[in-house]
Amino acid sequence: MFEGHDPYLVALSVAIASLGGYTGFALAARIRNTPGVSNRMLLAGAAAFLAVGIWTMHFVGMLAAPLPPDTVYLVLPTIISFLICALVVGISLFFVSIGEPSLKRVASSAVLLGVGIASMHYVGIHGLAGPFAIAHDRTMVLLSVLVAVVTAYGGLRAFLAQQEGVRLIVSSIAFGIAVSGMHYTAMLGMHFEPLTAGGHQHLGGGLAASQQILSIVVAVLCFVIAAGFLLSLVPDQRRQAATAVMVDPISPSVAPEPMTQASASPRPMPAPLGGLGQPPRAPVPRLPVEGADGTHFIDTADVRSVRADAHYTRVHDGTRERMCPWSISEAEAQLDPSLFLRVHRSHIVAIPHVALVRREGDGAVLELDGPSPHRVPVSRAKIAEVKARLGLVNRRHA
Repeated sequence: MFEGHDPYLVALSVAIASLGGYTGFALAARIRNTPGVSNRMLLAGAAAFLAVGIWTMHFVGMLAAPLPPDTVYLVLPTIISFLICALVVGISLFFVSIGEPSLKRVASSAVLLGVGIASMHYVGIHGLAGPFAIAHDRTMVLLSVLVAVVTAYGGLRAFLAQQEGVRLIVSSIAFGIAVSGMHYTAMLGMHFEPLTAGGHQHLGGGLAASQQILSIVVAVLCFVIAAGFLLSLVPDQRRQAATAVMVDPISPSVAPEPMTQASASPRPMPAPLGGLGQPPRAPVPRLPVEGADGTHFIDTADVRSVRADAHYTRVHDGTRERMCPWSISEAEAQLDPSLFLRVHRSHIVAIPHVALVRREGDGAVLELDGPSPHRVPVSRAKIAEVKARLGLVNRRHA
C-alpha cells in the first residue's frame, strides 16, 4: 500500500505537520508571559493549530495514496475524525498545563493524545467508500498506535518546554516527521479488498465528497496553517520590550525612572548554579497580583494560600483570589519558609492562618481563616510535615 504514493504530496504532508507543530509550540512559548484571558486564548490557539496540522497532514497523506478509482469520502466520518483530533489535543494540552507537569500527568496525557490521533486516523480511513473493503494488519495497527503515543509524548514535552529559535524549529520538524510516520505506518498495514460485482460500501443515504472537494478543503486548511505560521513569526512587542530593558545598558547621563507598582510585574530571577555558594535570598515582603487597572501588591502577612493555575498562581487573601504572574515554584522560592509551606504540588499555605486540619481519605484538608474561610488539600506525603509545623507530632490524629 505504501508504494505508489505521490512523493510531493508526502513531502507536503510532513511540511504541514511541521508548520502546525511550529505554530502550536510558538504560541505555547508565549503563554508563560501572558496573563489572564490571553493565556487561555493562546492555549486554545496552540491546541487548534496542532489539531488542524495533524488532521490536515492525515488527509494530505490520503491524497498522496494510490486509492482505487471512484473512491469518495463520507462526510460524517470525516468530520468526526476532526472532532476527535481537536478534542484529544485540547484535553491533553489543558491537562498538562494545570498544576505541575509530572511524569505521570504527561505520560497519561500522551496515551490519551496518541490513542486519539490513532482513532482519528482509522475513523478517517473508514470514511472511504467505494467498491472495496478495507483490511488492516493488526501488527501495523499496534505499531502505529505506539508511534502515535511516543509522538504525543514528545509533542507534549516540546509544548511544555516553550522553546524558541533553532530548538523550536528542530522540535517542530521532528514532530512533523513523527506524526507523518504514524500515518504512513498505518497505511503500510492497510490494503483494499475488491468487492463482488454490484457490491459498494456507499449505497446511498450518507453524504459523500469527492477527492476534488477534499482537495479544496485541505488547500484552505493549508492556507490557514501557513497564515498562522507567518503570524507566529511576528515578534512579541512585550517580550522585545522586556528584553531591551534587560540587555540595554543604562546611559550614565540619564537617571533611570523609578518603577511604579502599576508599571511592572516583577518576576524572581534565578540565581546562577541554583544559588549554590550564595547567601540565602531574603523572603519577599509582598506578592504581585493582577487587577483590572494594573498590577497591585499584597503583603505576605495577608496571604492565606497560593494555588497553581496553569503557568501562574492564584493568591487568596482571606477574602478572594487574585491572579499572580509567578508560577507555584517561583512563589514557593520567594515566600518565607518559616511561615509558608507547600502542602500539595498545587498549593502553598500560610501556617499561621491555619484554623482547622482534618484527615480526609489518604490525605488531609486545611481550613484557612479570614472573612471567607477556604479549604486546601494536603497530599499524603506532606501530612507528617504539616503536623510537625502545627505542633501535632505527638497526637494520633490530625
